[in-house]
Amino acid sequence: MNLIPTLQLTDKVVAITGASRGIGRVIAELFAEAGATVHCIARSLNNLDSLREAIESRGGKCQVHACDVSDFDNLQAIMNEIIEQSERVDILLNNAGIYSTSAVRNIEPSQWSSTLNINCSSAFVAARAVLDKMIEQRWGRVLFVSSISGKSGEPYGAAYSASKFAMIGLMQSLALEVAQFGITSNAICPGWVDTEMAHNQINDPQWCALNNLDVAQSEEIARLSVPQERLLEPLEVAQLALYLCSDAARGITGQAINICGGLSIR
Repeated sequence: MNLIPTLQLTDKVVAITGASRGIGRVIAELFAEAGATVHCIARSLNNLDSLREAIESRGGKCQVHACDVSDFDNLQAIMNEIIEQSERVDILLNNAGIYSTSAVRNIEPSQWSSTLNINCSSAFVAARAVLDKMIEQRWGRVLFVSSISGKSGEPYGAAYSASKFAMIGLMQSLALEVAQFGITSNAICPGWVDTEMAHNQINDPQWCALNNLDVAQSEEIARLSVPQERLLEPLEVAQLALYLCSDAARGITGQAINICGGLSIR
């Protein structure tokens, strides 16, 4: 008996939002390497094209779709296009996200709705689009990239925290609805990860001022805030995603799993 679980995704059809950079890009590369056909959705066609070239240069299969996920009609049309072409989506990665800094009393309604729409409502639209086929084939994986800020509120990031809390609520409700069909629904909750978005936040003068940090020292302060004294690599998050989307993790559903170097318990 082979006790080593296989993490291969051979012939699986995967849709990934926010795939052109950061965590989403590395997930796309890793899943393609594991044998999946990855459909990468993001706003920047240039970044998507470079991702496709990188995946195809290593023998992987990748298609790209330029879309602002807050345009729900366009996102729905793209999901329909993927399903029509591939006859299904086996794995959905809801990774698209933005961060905005503001004290609650200063948040504009447009800023609030934009963050919620991109981070959470788009995940609902994409999940709704793929569920019928997953239920029909009695297998599927829906994975949400939330945050440790989706479990504990972040000062001056209320819209972001609220959107990430909402993702976890959506994920758990979905998990209960589809568990009987062999579909799992989980969330990954990263802490500080070495991505462009994280560094933009850490070095944002407004964020530093609100948190009483010196911009020149904020990178080091962020690093030392993590018990492991480092920012995680995107590949670490992608490897957890690969496990959760494999058959080896079929018993895990409805869970919001931290990957933060111990930051969440400090």
